Amino acid sequence: MDELNAVVEDPTLWDNPDKAQKLMRERTRLDGSISAYRELEQELADNVELIEMGEAEGDDDIVNEAEAALRKIRDIAVVKERESLLSGEADGNDSFLEVHAGAGGTESQDWTQMLVRMYVRWAEQAGYRVDWIEESPGEEAGLKSATIQIKGENAYGWLKTESGVHRLVRISPFDSQARRHTSFASVGAYPVIDEDIEVDIDDKDLRIDTYRASGAGGQHVNRTDSAVRITHEPTGIVVQCQNDRSQHKNRASAMSMLKARLYELELQKREEEKQALHDAKSDIGWGHQIRSYVLQPYQMVKDLRTGVEKGNAQGVLDGDLDDFMAAALAARLEGGSVEVEDLD
Repeated sequence: MDELNAVVEDPTLWDNPDKAQKLMRERTRLDGSISAYRELEQELADNVELIEMGEAEGDDDIVNEAEAALRKIRDIAVVKERESLLSGEADGNDSFLEVHAGAGGTESQDWTQMLVRMYVRWAEQAGYRVDWIEESPGEEAGLKSATIQIKGENAYGWLKTESGVHRLVRISPFDSQARRHTSFASVGAYPVIDEDIEVDIDDKDLRIDTYRASGAGGQHVNRTDSAVRITHEPTGIVVQCQNDRSQHKNRASAMSMLKARLYELELQKREEEKQALHDAKSDIGWGHQIRSYVLQPYQMVKDLRTGVEKGNAQGVLDGDLDDFMAAALAARLEGGSVEVEDLD
């Protein structure tokens, strides 16, 4: 903060408006964080003093009021502690989120739709905005794949640890014999990158296909080849967009997604992820899942990386993901598993 204050006083700062605005945004963010910490620190000291005074005077009302305030301070501290885990280069950015069905036909496609709903609910509860980029309906039910963009501060920072294979165990609603089925779907999160971040993409490395959109979209769907699919042949990355009637706009969105994927790839290399990129592209099936969601014969959602588990599976499917995300972020920073207190 001291360094930024010194830079702001430089009269030549606004000679480069883009750089100046970026510095001012960072200064505002830090100022807010520091002020919130100091306010929390002062409230803690004040209420501890109130408890001591109430106990000395035998005034239970003062003690009870101060203890209630301390509980609120504790809850705020938990949130701030989680926010402090978001220190990655692109953590503050918006995020693309892709979900793809694994092998298993209708079962996995239905599970894919459930996962997309789960993340949309989480985003709404966090105050984020959700834009639909692409969706491919299943043959009978659910989705083969879907891509959404989640907009809001730290969206990518929270979602980046959700990348991996998610496993569902339940009594199938599509099985006339009511047998238990296991389904898989893969999730991928990628940061939406700023325009001033350069990602070199050679046109000769791209294969661009157009096709007719499917799914929700009104009268325009299936009438023109407005949907766009781009394949980056050196990496095998495929992105697609169909949310606009304009092929030009869909192509621009798809290129933005491709840049995000390539940027995420570079971030993984720089952060020296323990899990190699090859593993992240492994088959969607047994042995590669990061989290299991069991609905029958009991209810339990367990993250296989951190050991965090919740018995309220429906609550998780309704967007209660913060404990899983916080534990995964902490484990990523510390290089090991951690326990997260469930304040509920």
